[in-house]
Amino acid sequence: MTQYSTAGTDVAVRAGARTRLDRARLFVWLQTIGIVILVAVILATPGFLSGPSILALLTTVSFIGCVAIGMTLITISGNIMSFALGATVGVTAMVFILAANWLGFGAGLLVGVIFGSLLTGLQGLLIGSVRANPIIISIAALALIYGVTQVFSEKGTIYADQGTVPALAKGKIAGVPIEFVVFLVSAVIAQFILSATRFGRNLFMVGSSFRAAEAVGVSTWRTITGAYLWAGFFTSLAGIMLAIRYDSANMDYGVAYDYDAIAAVLVGGTAIGGGSGSALRTFAGAMVIAAVQVMLLLKGLRQEWQYLAAGLIVLAVIVLQARGSGR
Repeated sequence: MTQYSTAGTDVAVRAGARTRLDRARLFVWLQTIGIVILVAVILATPGFLSGPSILALLTTVSFIGCVAIGMTLITISGNIMSFALGATVGVTAMVFILAANWLGFGAGLLVGVIFGSLLTGLQGLLIGSVRANPIIISIAALALIYGVTQVFSEKGTIYADQGTVPALAKGKIAGVPIEFVVFLVSAVIAQFILSATRFGRNLFMVGSSFRAAEAVGVSTWRTITGAYLWAGFFTSLAGIMLAIRYDSANMDYGVAYDYDAIAAVLVGGTAIGGGSGSALRTFAGAMVIAAVQVMLLLKGLRQEWQYLAAGLIVLAVIVLQARGSGR
């Protein structure tokens, strides 16, 4: 009787595994078909392939894309997402301008990157060490960032002194905006971290199963803190690039970047529950989201329609992921 019972259990387990695999394959197919249709509609939009439109696309996607790269690491770690990265963009831009005005451009870059990394890294330390709810921590951080910034910045906008930002920093490399080159390099660095380092392997393990990672000796708090530190690093690049482009900074710079970044991460196929994802796929997802925004602008639709489109895309991907995982 025991042998029959064991055999039946094995058959059930194999059947369940096949079902999950079939659902995962279905999700990939549906996601691919959806993206192909979306790209076809985008390319068919009059004026989309013009020089100014492509240039605007490459510039716009760079800011959102760097935030999305950072969000990818947070999501893979099993902490879903952060609502404070958009605010981090704005406050890092302001810190960069202040530091550059006082200490010079190079020192400003270093201060801005360190500030953004530590600001987000501290959130990761809280989440990793005491297992605080990541959503609550990010909302609290969002409120604190805006509150403190309003106290210390009465005028709202901080401007760079004349000559502080070199013209070369706003130029192009082989006809491509410097911002896009930074985004591309960021995606490559993040993918290397995920694919070729021990930290990357630990990050996937923690995201897949926190308890299992602890059981095999992974320092979970360090891994989660590291994920947030890197997220802050990549996010700070977006704030610094915005400040360089406009010779100024304010807290409006990062508005809605969180949602666009989340959309890019999910469109790129990173699992909302953690443990699976790719920086290069997030790169592709960011390109899709930015292309949708440019398409809507070319069609004369207001920004509210961009938010609606991003929201619908995120909802569709979450539903497909849930179906693909069998939940």
